[in-house]
Amino acid sequence: QVQFVESGGGLVQPGGSLRLSCVHSGSALINNILGWYRQTPGKERELVAHILRGNNIYYDDSVKGRFTISRDNAKNTVYLHMNSLKPEDTAVYYCNRFPWVDDYWGQGTQVTVSS
Repeated sequence: QVQFVESGGGLVQPGGSLRLSCVHSGSALINNILGWYRQTPGKERELVAHILRGNNIYYDDSVKGRFTISRDNAKNTVYLHMNSLKPEDTAVYYCNRFPWVDDYWGQGTQVTVSS
């Protein structure tokens, strides 16, 4: 059974940084594209970034230059380093395959950017 468990969210001031972590259930996902998504109330979930390996990475324009996605297959973990955070980055952040699979959604981790 595939599982994703996100952590690392919190309250941060504008301009601050956070690192999100997502531990997944393992070897079945090693050759899959993994992504970070986010959702705010009343809006659809949106893709933030995804990674296969190496330089095979995608970022949404809204986070390009501020966020960095990475993965450590030995630890079954994908990371999202977020710098220069803005209030509009406030959301619940999730990880999943790309394209996502409905049954794989975890609880997410809340990121709030506010002064």
